[in-house]
Amino acid sequence: MLSTTDFRKGMRLQIEGQLYTIVDFQHARTAQRRANVWTKLKNIRTGQVIERSYSAGESFDQPDCNEIKMQYLYNDGDEYFFMDSDTFEQVPLQKDALGDYVWYLREQDEYKILFFEGNPINLDLPPAVELKITEAEPAVKGDSVSNLTKNATVETGLNVKVPLFIKEGDTIKIDTNDGSYLGRV
Repeated sequence: MLSTTDFRKGMRLQIEGQLYTIVDFQHARTAQRRANVWTKLKNIRTGQVIERSYSAGESFDQPDCNEIKMQYLYNDGDEYFFMDSDTFEQVPLQKDALGDYVWYLREQDEYKILFFEGNPINLDLPPAVELKITEAEPAVKGDSVSNLTKNATVETGLNVKVPLFIKEGDTIKIDTNDGSYLGRV
């Protein structure tokens, strides 16, 4: 059993049969009242974000979930296939469950797959990924007063705004939370 005192960002909770991850939380206490814990929770299956308040000391069920490192193999339309390198077992994940994560998947790379009650439900991406530029607009010199950017396409098909000095063939680091350029590798 988990208590509100155990809350940490990124922690997983099972509430009403659904699996949630804590996006944000805050302990609040008002005069002569019991402390409350305000939480912002994200449903792992649907991606829906909800806000809830709980009394301090309230307990929750520990979810039956585990992560297994698996290699991304290929996609077949709406299904993305991953393989356990130890047992060679393959599991599919639906495109709907992955959402925007599909833009950061590179074949043969390993990712952590989240299993809930024995079924694969989601993917745990690192905070940043390194992808190669396959197509970039030519740089236009001139206005250097502001921070100029141009469009570039990476090997997975994602369009990213990059600085003018980035060219085709460069490898860049991309933030997986918002798809923004972080730097050149």
